[in-house]
Amino acid sequence: MAKLLVASDDRIFITLIIIPSQFSSDASSSYPKSEDRLRYFHLPVGDQTTQQTFISYIESQKPHVRAAVSELTKNVPKRSGSRRRLAGIVLDIFCMSMIDVPDEFNLPAYTFYTSNASFLGLLFHVQSLYDNNKLDVSELKNSDAELTFPLSLVLFRQGILVNSSGEMEHQALKFFSDMKSNTPPVYAVGPILDFKTDNGDEKGSEILRWLDEQPSRSVLFLCFGSMGWFGEKQVREIAVALERSCHRFLWSLRRPSHLGHMNGSPPEEFKNLEEILPEGFLDRTAKIGKIIGWAPQTAVLGSHAIGGFVTHCGWNSILESVWFGVPTAAWPIFAEQQFNAFQMVEEELGLADSEMRKRVKEMKDKLRTALLDGGSSMAALRMFVKDVVENIPKNVF
Repeated sequence: MAKLLVASDDRIFITLIIIPSQFSSDASSSYPKSEDRLRYFHLPVGDQTTQQTFISYIESQKPHVRAAVSELTKNVPKRSGSRRRLAGIVLDIFCMSMIDVPDEFNLPAYTFYTSNASFLGLLFHVQSLYDNNKLDVSELKNSDAELTFPLSLVLFRQGILVNSSGEMEHQALKFFSDMKSNTPPVYAVGPILDFKTDNGDEKGSEILRWLDEQPSRSVLFLCFGSMGWFGEKQVREIAVALERSCHRFLWSLRRPSHLGHMNGSPPEEFKNLEEILPEGFLDRTAKIGKIIGWAPQTAVLGSHAIGGFVTHCGWNSILESVWFGVPTAAWPIFAEQQFNAFQMVEEELGLADSEMRKRVKEMKDKLRTALLDGGSSMAALRMFVKDVVENIPKNVF
């Protein structure tokens, strides 16, 4: 996102404040290097106790973020000898608890929402019902439904960058357009995808070599995201289904972290697959299937061999599958994934395979068009930059 903004306008300088993972040691050697108009500010590793939740860990980083912004206000990059002004702060959706930092410095605050505009619209709608006393949360206490409000949507201020496009979510963006007086501006600037995943390690290269040897559109790819995992019983059932299907498959299979998942720790790779899979499964499927741990997902989806994708329906995975024109089978697990799954399949129910592939290709073409000059995402990006420039505080820094 930062690189996209810098490339869009040569007036823009960006400092990206990087919060280190609470589960990794000092990884400063792998951090990206600062460039001409894009600098990286690396915060120190904070409290890594296993008792700390993801949200509390982010909260514990607030003093470091405040100090970084303070330093930035004193050392705003200069250009051609003229002093530049700090234009604002963009907060990731998971860092909204830091909204008081830009407030303290009298700076405009924008939000980068990495999921889709449709789910963002649902959040605003539910919040509106709640605020207007049209939603009684107490009625849900004895039901299976769960409804929480982790943050108030009033925290969204000057504008929201969304990883989507007008070509892909026309109706959702029309909702925001119709609600101008009640919501901040929404800029659909996607798809923002990372195609530079490191496939140079031996495992990644071996996976891609195996795919190169398979017939075109013959392999079913199963991958459930950076946080997706299944219990042993379900893993065995999936294995049985794959073997009975007699289709080629590539399966990214991982187990829950030894730290537990309550604080957001990512899954780990199995040390011995034979302990969890049906007896003899690996031998019987050796000619048609391959089980891996971590997967270089964008490179895999871009392979000629991939014919279908079983996915947890995380928004990045949906965008990547559409970008490469790969049909998906939805297996949502948590968060907004059920909503994403419904959005993907509601217009495809009852379609034959050939019709579904045609529909996916149409979506692929629309998504790629959005990033071209004249496309909706490029127009939205330029509008965001224009609005940021117009909102620069006149009396600070």
